[in-house]
Amino acid sequence: QIQLVEAGGGLVQAGGSLRLSCTTSGGTFSSYVMGWFRQAPGKEREFVAAISWTGGSTNYADSVKGRFTIFRDNSKNTVYLQMNSLKPEDTAAYYCAADPNVLRLRRGRPIYWGQGTQVTVSS
Repeated sequence: QIQLVEAGGGLVQAGGSLRLSCTTSGGTFSSYVMGWFRQAPGKEREFVAAISWTGGSTNYADSVKGRFTIFRDNSKNTVYLQMNSLKPEDTAAYYCAADPNVLRLRRGRPIYWGQGTQVTVSS
């Protein structure tokens, strides 16, 4: 069993940038597909981005393509989400997720979740 701890959330003005990080412990990081999801108040949790075990393949929600970048450093057991050109509609709690199975993660049912970090974008 692994533990996921997110960091890097905060308040930023529209057009600004933030970098989220998710550090894992208790498992073999490179065995897991990693992803980011978000949940805004009153809305369902939605997929944001995912990255393969080696980092060679990434996938993004249409709403963040070209603005967000997911990458990982397997030597540091950490996955990142670089968020640029932020918009008020990006405001949400952002959750890190991990699963050995990419389909299960992409379907929003990963085995492991982080506790979430809040991102607030002001207009």
